Amino acid sequence: MPKMKTHRGAAKRFGKTGKGKIKRTKAYHNHNLGHKTMKQKRRLRSSTIMAKGDVKRIKQLIANK
Repeated sequence: MPKMKTHRGAAKRFGKTGKGKIKRTKAYHNHNLGHKTMKQKRRLRSSTIMAKGDVKRIKQLIANK
């Protein structure tokens, strides 16, 4: 059986932390920013940890990263 390839789309969106957790960037911070408050935009800048239910699937996609 051939090796699993890294899913390049997922590799650009997700990363691993030092302890092996999966981090992601937050949505809604690309356009239509004029009507959002500075507080909203500031909170959207930071990354966050993936939800527990999605971690197994994402780890498979970025296994080789």
